[in-house]
Amino acid sequence: MTWQAVLTLLTLGAALSALVFTRVAADLVFMAALAILLITGILTPVEALAGFANPGVITIATLYVVAAGLKETGAVQWIARMLLGHPETQRGALFRMVVPTGILSGFMNNTAVVAMFIPAIQDWAKQLNISASRLLLPLSYAAILGGTCTLIGTSTNLVVDGLVRRQFGTGFGLFELAWVGVPLLLVGGAFLVLFGSRLLPDRGGVNEELEQAREYGVEVEVVGQGSLVGKTIAEAGLRALSYGYLAEINRNGRLITAVEPDRTLQAGDHLYFIGAPECASELRRIQGLKAANGSVHKLEIENHQRCLVEVVLGQEFPALGMTIRDSRFRTRFNAVVLSVSREGRRVPGKLGDITFRMGDTLLLEASHQFVEQYRFRRDFLLVSALNDSTPPDFHKAPRALAILSVMVLVSAIGLLSILEAAFLAAGAMIALGCLTGSRARRSVDLPVLLVIASSFALGNAMRETGAADWLANGLLDAGTFSPWLLLAVVYVITAMFTELMTNNAAAVLMFPIALSVSEHLGVSALPFIVAVMFAASASFITPLGYQTNLMVYGPGRYRFTDYMRIGFPLSAISGVVVVGLIPLVWSF
Repeated sequence: MTWQAVLTLLTLGAALSALVFTRVAADLVFMAALAILLITGILTPVEALAGFANPGVITIATLYVVAAGLKETGAVQWIARMLLGHPETQRGALFRMVVPTGILSGFMNNTAVVAMFIPAIQDWAKQLNISASRLLLPLSYAAILGGTCTLIGTSTNLVVDGLVRRQFGTGFGLFELAWVGVPLLLVGGAFLVLFGSRLLPDRGGVNEELEQAREYGVEVEVVGQGSLVGKTIAEAGLRALSYGYLAEINRNGRLITAVEPDRTLQAGDHLYFIGAPECASELRRIQGLKAANGSVHKLEIENHQRCLVEVVLGQEFPALGMTIRDSRFRTRFNAVVLSVSREGRRVPGKLGDITFRMGDTLLLEASHQFVEQYRFRRDFLLVSALNDSTPPDFHKAPRALAILSVMVLVSAIGLLSILEAAFLAAGAMIALGCLTGSRARRSVDLPVLLVIASSFALGNAMRETGAADWLANGLLDAGTFSPWLLLAVVYVITAMFTELMTNNAAAVLMFPIALSVSEHLGVSALPFIVAVMFAASASFITPLGYQTNLMVYGPGRYRFTDYMRIGFPLSAISGVVVVGLIPLVWSF
C-alpha cells in the first residue's frame, strides 16, 4: 500500500473519531479532511473540490428552495390536517401518520417533511391524548423509509446518482428505486404500526409549562367562509394547543366562559387564548383564523415580511403612562400590540385601555426589519423575534402543490432531468410568490451541503490511492463468498458507517469500495451501488446518523436507548428486505 493510501485511511479514521468522540461540527471535520488531502498533494484541486460541482449536491440545494415554498404556503400543514383525522387507537394514529409521511417523503426532502410535521404531530397527539414520544420517532422512520422510494426522496439517493452519472455516464430514473423502496416502506411501515407503540416509551412532550412562561392573552377571529366554521373546538385542533389554551369565546357580544370541546364554532366568533408567546405563532398556522385586532390588517407590511416580536419597555419609551390607544403605537413604530405581559402575567382588560409601564413585555406583530431597527434604541430594553413566526399564506398552498406536481411529472416522463426540474420548480416558487428571494437564500442549509460536497474528497482519495481496492481485497481474502453474501456485507458496513457519520458521507465513502468489490468479482456494480444507497439511508439505531432522527430527539424527550430498542429490529428487517430484493431487480 502506498503512503498516499495509508494517509487517506488515517485521515478517514481521524474524521470518524472526531465525529464520534468530539462535538466538532461535521462540516468542519470534513472540510479539514479535504484540506489535508489537498495540501499533501493526494488530490488535485479539481479532484478535491469535485463534490461542489456534483449535480446531486446542486439538486439538493435547489430542492431546499422548493421545500421552503411548500412550508411558507402551509401546504404540508394543509395536507396533514386533511389526512391525520381522529383515530381511536394508537395503532390507528400510527397508520394515519405513517402513510402520508411516507408518501410525501417520496416527493420532497424528508428532512423538510419532518420539520413541518413535528408541530402538527405534537398538537395532534395532545388532541388524541397520546404521548408525542409514541409518534415522533415513527414519524422520522416513516420519512426515511418513504424517501427511499424515489430518486428525489432523500439527498443520499441524489448524491449517489451523481456519482453514478460521473462514473458510467447514466443514472437512475425517478421511480427506478421504487421496486425496492415501496416494499421496504410497506414492510417497515407495518412494523412501526404494529410494534411502535409497544417499543417506545410514554414520556409526554417537551411543551413549555405555561405557569413558568411569560403569559399573554391572544384574541383571534373565526373567518366567515373559513374551514373551521361548523367544526367543534376539538375537531378544529383548538382544544390542545402546545403553548396555550382557549379561555373564552365572544359570540355576538355574548361571552362564553365555559368552553366545552364539543362546542361548535360559528363565523365571526372571537376566541380568547391564554398562554406563552409561542401560542400566537401557533394560532397563525391554523387555517381559518385571523387576528381579531383590526390594527393588524392596517399594517403596511406584506404577509411574508411579518413576524412576531417581543419587546421590553425601557425608561425612555415615549408613551409610558399612556394607553395603547392614545400612544398611536402603530403609527409610530409600524407595529401592532397583540398582548401585554406584566411581571410574567397577562394584563387583563380591553387591550386599547391598557396603560404602558416600564418593564412591560409586549407581543407585537411587526416586520422582520423591526428587530434590526430598534435593537439598539433606548425605547426598548430588549427586542427579540420569535422563531418561525411568519404566518403561512394558505391561499398560495394549491399553487405550491401544483408546482411540486409539475416538477415530479416532467421528471418522471423524462422531459427534464431531476436537476432541471428542480431548478424550474424553485424558480416557479419565487416567480409565483410562494416565497421571496431572501427567504429562498435562507432556506439553503449550507452546513449540510458542505458535509456532502467535502465528503466527496475522501471518496475520491479512497478511489485514487487504491485504499478502496485494499479494503475490498480484505473482504474478498477473508474467504470465498457469493456475490449475494458480499452484497449483504457491503450493506451492513454502510449501515454501520451511517450510524457513526452523516448518511451522505457514508454513501460517498462506501461508493468506491462497492465499485472495487464488484470489479474484483467481475459482476455488475449496480446491485452494490443500490445497496449503498439504501443502507446509507437506513439509519434507525442512533440519533446521529440521520438528521430527522436528531430533529425529534428533543421534542420526544427520547434517550439513546429508545432508538436502539426500536431501531435494531427495524434495521434488521430493512436489511433482509433490501438485500433480498436487489438481485431480483438488478442482476449481478
